[in-house]
Amino acid sequence: MVKIKSFKGIRPPKELVKEIAARPYDVLNSAEAQKEAGEKSLLHITKPEIDFNPIIDEHSKEAYDKAVENFRKWKEKGWLVQDKKENYYIYAQTMEGRTQYGLVACCHYEDYMEGRIKKHELTRPDKEEDRMIHIRLQNANIEPVFFAYPAQQEMDEIVNGVVRSCKPEYDFVAADGFGHKFWVVDNDETIRRITGIFDRIPALYVADGHHRTAAAARVALEKKNANPNHRGDEEYNYFMAVIFPDNQLKIIDYNRVVKDLNGLTSEEFIQKIRKGFDIVEVGTQTYKPQKLHNFSMYLDGKWYSLTAKPGTYNDNDPIGVLDVTILSNLILDQVLDIKDLRTSKRIDFVGGIRGLDELKRRVDSGEMKVAFALYPVSMKQLITIADTGNIMPPKTTWFEPKLRSGLVIHSLD
Repeated sequence: MVKIKSFKGIRPPKELVKEIAARPYDVLNSAEAQKEAGEKSLLHITKPEIDFNPIIDEHSKEAYDKAVENFRKWKEKGWLVQDKKENYYIYAQTMEGRTQYGLVACCHYEDYMEGRIKKHELTRPDKEEDRMIHIRLQNANIEPVFFAYPAQQEMDEIVNGVVRSCKPEYDFVAADGFGHKFWVVDNDETIRRITGIFDRIPALYVADGHHRTAAAARVALEKKNANPNHRGDEEYNYFMAVIFPDNQLKIIDYNRVVKDLNGLTSEEFIQKIRKGFDIVEVGTQTYKPQKLHNFSMYLDGKWYSLTAKPGTYNDNDPIGVLDVTILSNLILDQVLDIKDLRTSKRIDFVGGIRGLDELKRRVDSGEMKVAFALYPVSMKQLITIADTGNIMPPKTTWFEPKLRSGLVIHSLD
């Protein structure tokens, strides 16, 4: 069973939260972050390279040192203030009329190391190390990771009770139109109940933030090994997450654009992929995949419906059933000779939040030759893959809305 705890959050005063809260470090490049960051934005802490002109290497010592300096300044100026007691927090996000309610809590690193916090993606050592440096130097989890848990009626009732009876501490709409509300759960009996509920939950699932999760767990292990008087209840054993019930989350599509047809003409390419797909030319009207194993393709100004033929996939295999697997096997690998999605420079990935018009734009511009849109993975598929110890192909899931950083920070002291 998993172990969570309340914590003394470091948070902005409510009148400053909208100025400080920022999009996560990994959804903006440095130039975008520099343009977006106001004076008090958390981006000065999560992407400190933007404080230099010209922007410097985000992995340089100067950038890491600047992050530490800025975090200290934000606390000295009262832009970030630590709560006096340990609390849980409820964080609600609203996008396109749909609201999801997450519990902000601290999770134990051993649950990750021992497989009770389950992953579905591989991580890259260089990205893990970058996040570890930030955690070590700040001695804090500046940004939360995004987890899911099997929905629990009792937990739903607690959340509903807090939301109905208490005014949110924070309530704002960000520039992207997504709404954010945040409640402090400081009642000791409610805190005990929440901890007890999760003590009966066998597993949590990483939705977004695999590198930050791995980095946080590894830093906790480092601190344990460096402390000869380690007891097991130190704050460094825990890292911050927002944990949502699985039935409230929605995964959106994660699409592909490819630079060339591997030397084939468009006619030759279409002929080759007919082996695995029933193909219908739709025309110039945008076509969105209608169900699992149905794809849309944009090529030479036209949209096509591609439906994988029976026998080309295995619905009984947690990985074989995925449309990313079908596309990779039947088209990207066999026809376009793209073997490794992580390293190939001929392919790029486009989150569904940008819409299918972005696929069309990138092909029409001449930057890319062909685009593929996929039907989204379901939470059920993600959980099945994690439970069976499998790993999804790269760039399979896109969760939206993203967690807003800067609502609360967890100190490892």
